[in-house]
Amino acid sequence: MSSGTRKSWDEWARAIPPLRCTSSLESHDDPATAAAHLAKAGLAGQYAVYERAGVWYFAAGSAVTVTADVSSVTARADGRTWTAEAGARPLEVFSDALAALGDPGREERRFYGWAAFELAHLLHGDPAAAGTEPLLHTLVPCLEVSLTPGLAVIRAVDEAWARKAADLLAESAATRGTVNAVPPDRAETVIAHGIGAYGQAVARTVADIRAGHLEKAVLSRRVPLPAGSRADFAATYLAGRRANTPARSYLLDLGGRRAAGFSPETVLEVQEDARVSTQPLAGTRALGTDPAENERLRQELLRDPKEIHEHAVSVRLACDEMSAVCRPGSVVVGEFMTVKARGSVQHLASRVTGRLRPGTGPWAAFAALFPAITATGVSKRAALAALARYEDGPRGLYGGAVFRGSTDGSLDAALVLRTLLGEGERAWLRAGAGVTGQSVPEREIEETCEKLRSVAPHVRYAED
Repeated sequence: MSSGTRKSWDEWARAIPPLRCTSSLESHDDPATAAAHLAKAGLAGQYAVYERAGVWYFAAGSAVTVTADVSSVTARADGRTWTAEAGARPLEVFSDALAALGDPGREERRFYGWAAFELAHLLHGDPAAAGTEPLLHTLVPCLEVSLTPGLAVIRAVDEAWARKAADLLAESAATRGTVNAVPPDRAETVIAHGIGAYGQAVARTVADIRAGHLEKAVLSRRVPLPAGSRADFAATYLAGRRANTPARSYLLDLGGRRAAGFSPETVLEVQEDARVSTQPLAGTRALGTDPAENERLRQELLRDPKEIHEHAVSVRLACDEMSAVCRPGSVVVGEFMTVKARGSVQHLASRVTGRLRPGTGPWAAFAALFPAITATGVSKRAALAALARYEDGPRGLYGGAVFRGSTDGSLDAALVLRTLLGEGERAWLRAGAGVTGQSVPEREIEETCEKLRSVAPHVRYAED
């Protein structure tokens, strides 16, 4: 990093007002309801809700941001703008800007943001395929609220922001109205969109794998919502969260992208003591309301050679990627091939943990692990080429990450799956399946349908 760039990021960090006002109050709603209400209130131009380990975090603001594309990184604060050339390494320059927040003498600050899937082309594939849209965006909030059952803790830049949040939290949930459920047949119509073309793409990918071009590709399909409909992201988030058992959940309107999602796994979790972990999930069966049928499918999943191979390949590569940034001998596999319930499906799951090498920060670990192997394939470079051939356009947030980080060195990044996505007036779903040489198109089609049922029945539509 040049001294000029460092000076620019220092100036940017000094222009950010501290969160001087802290208060606690009783919260009458459950945390998810309170967070969604704050999001829908339109307090600021951008917001994020992030759920982790039983705590819901709401962050809002619009003045302090960092955005990176393939050629530059732009930071904003106090009505000013700072820009640095990225030189095909936007993640490094992006992390340099955030590092300035943690300089000695400054309060600990947290940031919320996203990484688009196309960042993968810069890290592992063809940089020309990364496109011109933003690849990374983060918000340093002027208001942050942490919500647990019965309690809200507010941190804000001034009393006015703190009072706005307190007044909204004091409102009764009974006064906010209800949103009608979506008819099941409407959800199934959405889910069935494009299955024929997807089956053909699976068959072509299987042929590529059998020809030795790659080992696995996580091929996805895009499912638009009905023309003329307008999705209510906050209501969808609440309905979907009540029906899902995610590893992380999020609701956001950041940097021109909207999302309401129920992530089944994390890309990485970095603690302030340099411990790092990732949670690959691969191998899927449906999860319904019949316990006996769920158990039958669970046992089938644990015995299926295709699913076991797909999972083992993902864990192997996760270990390799972790070893590149962790201390020798610290990388271990835990919870190997357990079964996790995630909404309408159950997955084979493992966890890979390690400790970062001295001098290696959270964003270096992010670069090593992004995008998640369970949303890409093996090898990543070959899988990215296959996805470019057979998928319908750029993924955007799908297969990317939504994250919450801190200047203490921690970073928590959720894999963007099982998510309602939106830009402008458009909204859509997306789901994929791990394709190997043993794949059958009909089964991979059904797997995408099973995953879409974690979200599609819970989409809520706004009324004019």
